[in-house]
Amino acid sequence: MGRALFVALAAGILAAILSAEPAAAAWRERYEVHGVEGDDMLKMRAGPGTGYVVILGLPNGTVLRVHSCQQTGGTRWCKVSLERAPGLKGYVSWAYLREM
Repeated sequence: MGRALFVALAAGILAAILSAEPAAAAWRERYEVHGVEGDDMLKMRAGPGTGYVVILGLPNGTVLRVHSCQQTGGTRWCKVSLERAPGLKGYVSWAYLREM
């Protein structure tokens, strides 16, 4: 896949995620990214599974709001938004979240 096509697809997916839900959606408690190894980051994805595009990497300590969770295969995936950028939403593995 060409670089320009990849960038266009990623931009389209990000736009769909940002506009998918109204800002007034009910939020649960705050969680932080926890347990990511060394210099690695938790991958925020466009959907609930490893087959979805990675939107961005989140280091330990990143504060998130959990909107909903679902079981996909052996992993519980949660739809989250960044506390400091609530319009940015994606999915992360529940295993790396710790309630604050």
